[in-house]
Amino acid sequence: MKKIIISLAFCVLTGIGFQQVLSAQEAGTSQKVTTRVVEDGGTGAYSAIMYTDTSLTTHTIFRPKDLDVLGMKTKMPIIVWGNGACANSPWEHINFLSEVASHGFLVIAIGPMPQEGERGGGRSASSQLIDAIDWAIAQNSNEDSQLYGKIDVSKIAVSGMSCGGLQTLEVAPDPRITTAVVCNSGIIGNGGGFPGMPALSKDHLGKLHTPTLYLLGGEKDIAYNNGMDDFKRINHVPVFVANMDVGHGGTYAQPHGGEFAKVATAWYKWQLKGDKEAGKMFTGNPCGLSKSTVWTVEKKNLE
Repeated sequence: MKKIIISLAFCVLTGIGFQQVLSAQEAGTSQKVTTRVVEDGGTGAYSAIMYTDTSLTTHTIFRPKDLDVLGMKTKMPIIVWGNGACANSPWEHINFLSEVASHGFLVIAIGPMPQEGERGGGRSASSQLIDAIDWAIAQNSNEDSQLYGKIDVSKIAVSGMSCGGLQTLEVAPDPRITTAVVCNSGIIGNGGGFPGMPALSKDHLGKLHTPTLYLLGGEKDIAYNNGMDDFKRINHVPVFVANMDVGHGGTYAQPHGGEFAKVATAWYKWQLKGDKEAGKMFTGNPCGLSKSTVWTVEKKNLE
């Protein structure tokens, strides 16, 4: 027993995820499921877990482990995530996604939960983002689910990186969406791009109906020109673009998702939870993030 305790402590301290089995009640499913803790569960108030639910085996879920800590009034907004390269696995982004979830969000990424060290593959589709939203809404009204009554179905963010950002833009017109977060991405020309990517035209941007955040990796990011062109064309909704000189890979794999997680989490807190303090990063003249030494920003229709 002593060796097991030491082993688990080592995993937490070094950021290596470990597995455990949750009961059906803890997981909110009809069967036992294997969960993982990514790094130390995140820096937020609610230590997060990662797992694939038996009723949604096509996706990976990140959420606070102890749902009772949320209390009766606090509900989790929904964040759905599309992966880079249209991959059917969130393996590149688990640090980032776990960190976001630890701040009290239900995060659902396309693709089954990757095993320790696994680089999952396969192709995904934009429709899987809608599947995640539909599942979360159904869970909230399912009395047999541990998530019953725990989800704020009126606050939904669609998000993604690179190809996942194009998937985000494709489904963002869904009227249930509250905000969109487009990372290291932007519409390519007029419907161009690699095979398998959403073939969107720039006219599609006119269908956006929510505040939208672009996070880009500076001029070294292969999506920089596409994302900045999107920003220039969007004039009918609030839009904010932030660039950090890290290239296309962002900071997702850094401890707790690095700078990209800090900015995205603040945006989610502001847009989905009404956190005005978090919103100061994006509002005001100058806005809070403009004072950063690593980010450059522009915004429209945001005071």
